Amino acid sequence: MFEDTRPAALDTSDDHDHWAPFRVPDADARVALLRQLRDGSVPLSVSSPCGASLRTTIWAMDTPQKRLNFSVEERNPQLQQLVQSDEAVAVAYLESVKLQFELCNLILVHGQRACTLQTDMPSDIYRFQRRGAFRVRAPQRHSPSARLRHPAIPEMELSLRLLDVSVGGCALWLPDDVPLLQAGTLLGEVQVELDAETRFSSGLSVQHVSAIGPGEHGVRLGCEWAALGGIAERILQRWIDQAQKRRRLLSLT
Repeated sequence: MFEDTRPAALDTSDDHDHWAPFRVPDADARVALLRQLRDGSVPLSVSSPCGASLRTTIWAMDTPQKRLNFSVEERNPQLQQLVQSDEAVAVAYLESVKLQFELCNLILVHGQRACTLQTDMPSDIYRFQRRGAFRVRAPQRHSPSARLRHPAIPEMELSLRLLDVSVGGCALWLPDDVPLLQAGTLLGEVQVELDAETRFSSGLSVQHVSAIGPGEHGVRLGCEWAALGGIAERILQRWIDQAQKRRRLLSLT
């Protein structure tokens, strides 16, 4: 999963760019995001392939020259390693959205009272939904489902309704006529169908079991994704991103 400050491994070396749905395609939109980071003094985690890392903020933007300036402490021992690598990855958050972008041509600019880290303005910015921050509540009709075998009764096949979905996990409705699953149970292979075109396989770890509400004949299984592969992760991210866009559009109507 996409951890808080660790950059996602964006491998775009093959012919098909799987990460394209998460890229911000418009140059003006990228500049607007960088301005939000600057104006809000939003903390960024900047790291290089050599392992150097530091926390910083965007101090200034030179849009015509396509350069960024970051606030840094010259005495920070990680700074020189970062500059010597000449490339780095920055990670920041705007509310529930994780932003990630590469930084190239790193140089230190010394002033009378301070120095800044200057880099090229990124040509690509990626947007990812922060882990567990946005949950898609499944509709009653055409609800997403999870197909699996009961871990205690392998011959029993289950098709459970998903109550909600996030990049961190999901909630399943377990009917009361099915043998109960306990917290800590690992569900090895689950076939998840979010809609007619969106399917993937993953393991699930049951984190907690709770009642749903009056009149509901079953329990809620709060689960965390386990062994979620790269392809499944991209499918899930894309589906949640589209769901969030639909909700945003509805809120404007």
